[in-house]
Amino acid sequence: MEARPDIAVLISVLLPFVAAALVPLVHRLAGAFTGWIVALVPAAGFVALWTLVGPVSVGAALPVAWAWAPSWGISLSFLVDGLSLTFALTIAGIGTFILLYSGAYLKGHRQDRFLAFLLAFMGAMQGLVLADSLIALYLFWELTSVTSFLLIGFDHTRQAARRAAIQALVVTGLGGLALLAAGVLIYTISGSWELSAANGLRALDVYPLLVLLVLLAAFTKSAQLPFHFWLPNAMEAPTPVSAYLHSATMVQAGVYLVARMTPELGGELLWNLTLMGFGGATMLWGAVAAIRQTDLKQMLAQTTLASLGLLMLLLGVGTELAVTAAVLYFLAHALYKAALFLIVGAIDHGTGTRDITALGGLRDTMTVTFIGAIMASVAMLGLPPVLGFFAKEEMYAALALGQWLPLVALGALVIGNAVLGAVGLVVLIRPFMGELLPTPIEPHEAPVPMLAGPVVMGGLGILLGFLPSLVGGAIVAPATSAILGSAVYSHLKLGIDFFGLPFWLSVVTWALALGLYLRVDFARTLLRRTELAIGWNFDRGFDAVYFGLVRLSGAVTRLLHHGRLELYLFVVFALLAAAAVLPLWLMGGLPSWPSSIDVQFYEAGVALLAVVGVVTVIVARSRLFAILALGVQGLSVALLFILVGAPDLGFTQLMVEVLSVVILALVMTRLNLDADDSRPFEDWVRDGSLALLVGVAVTSLLWSVLERPLDLALSRFFDANSVPVAHGHNVVNVILVDFRGLDTLGEIAVVMTAGIAILALIRGRKRRPRGAPVPAEDVPLPAGRKELA
Repeated sequence: MEARPDIAVLISVLLPFVAAALVPLVHRLAGAFTGWIVALVPAAGFVALWTLVGPVSVGAALPVAWAWAPSWGISLSFLVDGLSLTFALTIAGIGTFILLYSGAYLKGHRQDRFLAFLLAFMGAMQGLVLADSLIALYLFWELTSVTSFLLIGFDHTRQAARRAAIQALVVTGLGGLALLAAGVLIYTISGSWELSAANGLRALDVYPLLVLLVLLAAFTKSAQLPFHFWLPNAMEAPTPVSAYLHSATMVQAGVYLVARMTPELGGELLWNLTLMGFGGATMLWGAVAAIRQTDLKQMLAQTTLASLGLLMLLLGVGTELAVTAAVLYFLAHALYKAALFLIVGAIDHGTGTRDITALGGLRDTMTVTFIGAIMASVAMLGLPPVLGFFAKEEMYAALALGQWLPLVALGALVIGNAVLGAVGLVVLIRPFMGELLPTPIEPHEAPVPMLAGPVVMGGLGILLGFLPSLVGGAIVAPATSAILGSAVYSHLKLGIDFFGLPFWLSVVTWALALGLYLRVDFARTLLRRTELAIGWNFDRGFDAVYFGLVRLSGAVTRLLHHGRLELYLFVVFALLAAAAVLPLWLMGGLPSWPSSIDVQFYEAGVALLAVVGVVTVIVARSRLFAILALGVQGLSVALLFILVGAPDLGFTQLMVEVLSVVILALVMTRLNLDADDSRPFEDWVRDGSLALLVGVAVTSLLWSVLERPLDLALSRFFDANSVPVAHGHNVVNVILVDFRGLDTLGEIAVVMTAGIAILALIRGRKRRPRGAPVPAEDVPLPAGRKELA
């Protein structure tokens, strides 16, 4: 089949969104078979992407781009190389079985809504890993956060689900802002929105800032310390969500970002040590926290934390062997962890509980589930010759170099893998071996759609272990080459080096895992007592910060939005004066005093009329008289427009002023206001000083503008284009109607809205029936009394 990267990208990215929109209709027509039908969407994407394996395996990078905003030079660009193809195939392949599983798991529930969310997430994740445009990368990145919020909070009637969804959105949203800043910074430096065009970032002075922003985005998305707490809480989501989002896809987005940015940012101590430090700490934290759990989903969630930290550590090491190990482990982990989550869902579906202390003896009643658990747990333990074994061998070989830092990382890896292996033994043995324990419902096997995923993915993890050369040449080597930015050739082959150090480190890992499994109950008790003694964790810290911000925002709102209109206006005009004059003063742009003023006698007369109007407004004894005097100011401005040869503007100004005077007079005469509301300090000191300040500031700004040479480029543009473009000879009308048509429409909408609001205020007073008591506020005040402000 001919490789068509554009078709493959369209099917992988666009088709899931289209299917998400059609799921309600499909569910109405197909009912219980909806899961089988929608599973064809990721299956089609997998087939389309698989046609690209051939050219990508020989080192090809296949760009795809469509014009997005051509006038700004922005394209919707994608890049299919070894790294993006590996992630995209994983997302599509596992997504097929997740959709099958979901149709049976949620039978009788809102399948259409859930499957639509899941398909939208799938499309967002595919867009994220295939995107080359920084803008598209950010949009898909945020879309994964939004869709995961919807999936985690799917059971929105439960407070725990709502809290987990909000927590995940807040934490990953913080990383999204960091990614946005990093993207803008990269564009500013490189001049291109394509990530593949970014070069030489390590030599720049802003390199530390770029590292901080990229790693902040990656750490929040992939739940690295100290942002790890949202992932275990996200287990409040239905099990298919846990299997898909939080083991093989969404949480791997941060790992993908680090891998994608390694050619541009990797190789420096800041990058490598940060990844190794935080990755190693997260690995050990998640591995130890898994032992403390009794809920099977929580145990797997914590081991996902450990696995994500392990991947970050390997990418931080950055050598060819370490990156090869990271790619191998990513594949092995995606297969066995998704399978184990689905197995846990089958156990919960078949028994009504996920608590390992209440489970046992299920091997006879849930035999197929048990077989799937065996295959997935063997991969988690890394026993030969499964794919996980070769990943473990590679990571041990990468760090067995004799230097102190790699040796420390090697020790952390052995301990982390041993604890993960112990958890794998717990998940395999405790629910299925021993005596059959009573459960909330009679144990029974899950339906076929729920068993297909665990069996196929578990079997695939074992099968690929027998084909290391094929996996290495088709997937691992191209992905490693894309991460390192140089050609890498596969060295994987079927066989076990019984005399090599990596194998004996694996033996130590298995021995430690078995020993810890035998003492897992004691370890769990010890860890829980320690947690109670400490009395604090990161989850509680998030609550303290989150609700502290909520209380702070409430205090700020109460301070700024106090409901006193006069203070709002005072702040607005004070800031207006500051914005007008401070930049001029700070940059030495204040106008100089004119040596002479060329004013005609009629212009002086108009200015004097304006001054008379201002004085009249100040000394007016009634509001109506002050409003009429205020209209003199607008009349003066209209006369000035006419005198300088702009009769259209003068007429417009006159009409606006007449309308304003009429509306103000109408409102003031209909409102029941006290006749005497004089407040000397507010009227003369505060408001008068502010009025003078604003007048001086605006005058200074206009004076400064007039001192500069007049730029007539805009006027020439309007003169040249009014007739040929807008077909109008009246330039002012053409500007208002055509060139600034939306602005004029907005002004008309504002005036209309204000008129409707005023009409509603005037006519909204309820008519009292005859004989009804008059409200106290409507009783006229006796002469000489003032209403309290």
